[in-house]
Amino acid sequence: MITLRLTPYGSTSWKWDGRRYVTSDGPSEIAPFDHPMVEGTAVTDGTRTLLVVRERVSGRAAAHPGPRSVSPADLDTARSLAEQWPADYVLVETAPRLPCRVTTGPGGIAPLYLAHDTTSLYGSWDMADLAEHATGLSPREAARLLIYRPRYSTETVFRGIHRLTERATATFGGHLYLRYPEAALHSTPRELAPDADVLGAFVAAMDDALDLRPLDETETVLHLTGGFDSGTVGARLAERHPGRFPTAALLIGGPGRTHQIRRRTEILKALPFAKPDHLVDAMEYAPLSPECARVRGERISPYEEPLHHPFTRLTQVLAEHGARVVVTGLGGDEMVALSQDEYPHKSMGEISDQLPWIGSRARAALEYVDDNIAPPAAVNSMTLLSLETTAPVLMRAGIWPVHPFADPGMVQLGEWLPMHWRELKALQRRRLASLGLSPDVTESRERESFAEVVQHTLTTHAPPLLARMLHDGSPLFEEKVVDPDGLRLAVRRLAEGPYREDGDAQLLEVLDLHFAAQAFL
Repeated sequence: MITLRLTPYGSTSWKWDGRRYVTSDGPSEIAPFDHPMVEGTAVTDGTRTLLVVRERVSGRAAAHPGPRSVSPADLDTARSLAEQWPADYVLVETAPRLPCRVTTGPGGIAPLYLAHDTTSLYGSWDMADLAEHATGLSPREAARLLIYRPRYSTETVFRGIHRLTERATATFGGHLYLRYPEAALHSTPRELAPDADVLGAFVAAMDDALDLRPLDETETVLHLTGGFDSGTVGARLAERHPGRFPTAALLIGGPGRTHQIRRRTEILKALPFAKPDHLVDAMEYAPLSPECARVRGERISPYEEPLHHPFTRLTQVLAEHGARVVVTGLGGDEMVALSQDEYPHKSMGEISDQLPWIGSRARAALEYVDDNIAPPAAVNSMTLLSLETTAPVLMRAGIWPVHPFADPGMVQLGEWLPMHWRELKALQRRRLASLGLSPDVTESRERESFAEVVQHTLTTHAPPLLARMLHDGSPLFEEKVVDPDGLRLAVRRLAEGPYREDGDAQLLEVLDLHFAAQAFL
């Protein structure tokens, strides 16, 4: 939600020019994301300055951008209160002859990437803004991405570019120091009272999360995939605000497509959503097709949406129709996830012979994939990484994302619920059933995923791209994070078929990372 350039030891006399905060001698600037759901404010005691960029919340007038003059004691109070803001925020602190500090809030709604040179600290929610600071690849982070074992940390795949994780602080005075916060405390399942109204508590938690932000003040669209999570949130908003919110979705491929359409149709007929219903066929706008931004050589972060092209197309359609906010169901999986004790299962991203392209430096780095990761956050780290994939595409189109399932109150409710309310998403299923939706919606066992879209991409668009990569070379080969001989074997096996979801699908990440490395390095 912020872009910045901070030059410590220079002027700390800030002013608001109507679009950004700038210092009197010009080497520092802070630009809030220009959106009605985001605001900036600042206070100064004549020496120190605190600048705050944050999500707006309901029931409060928009903040005055400032900077306002206050006493030193009042600035300390403002600093303390700023960290109690109920939505997401970024704090910037400057003072003469002292390093500058940047602190993030707990929401992770928009990423904040950082880089620096000898004099200034740079930051942005769009990694492309920092491309000139990328000096090479991190084998450890590349390995995490290539084997689908993501970890939430300050490290990114590019040396020289860092992620400021939730509640973390960056201090810069010529050298950059990143400090993680204390671990967030979490709860365990509780025994329910005999008369416990679980669905009532669920609805109340959703309402609290949705009412926190002034959705009624801007054009809002509901991302209604037909799944349990977006269906639950979307249905609640339609129930409370009849005819107010239109809907949108990407259509999947394969056997689940018919079921997705049927489920969405039932939900749309059962509840008073607004028109239109924006649909984009992900098979028609397949990832890595010639029109895809990654294929065209644009600087797209490897952390952005893997299905970048169809998601970008849907976002363009929404922006063309005036949308400024999208409400999603992201985080619903993690809210009701089962623990290892409740459901023992293999961890995500195990290396195997089915991934022969993993290079020698990446293989060596796998021993350290869990080093230097962020401590537990209030929101599940997988949810935070999912939010990071979504925000940049939306924000480039002037759209702000809202994720009710990532609200701390929703997360805590999920932690308190006994296993039988979380298993197989019983919570969401029962809520949809309470609205009169049929078992076709609430008890579906049909898999609805983008697996067939990925298969289509890898069997049509990917082969010539992989052939070109093998012929022309890649930074991934030079840094030995991908082995060209192993990749050649995998490409040959893909061509000979049959397609294997476990083993072939990961080639999409190879190409995404290849295009990012080419564009950034």
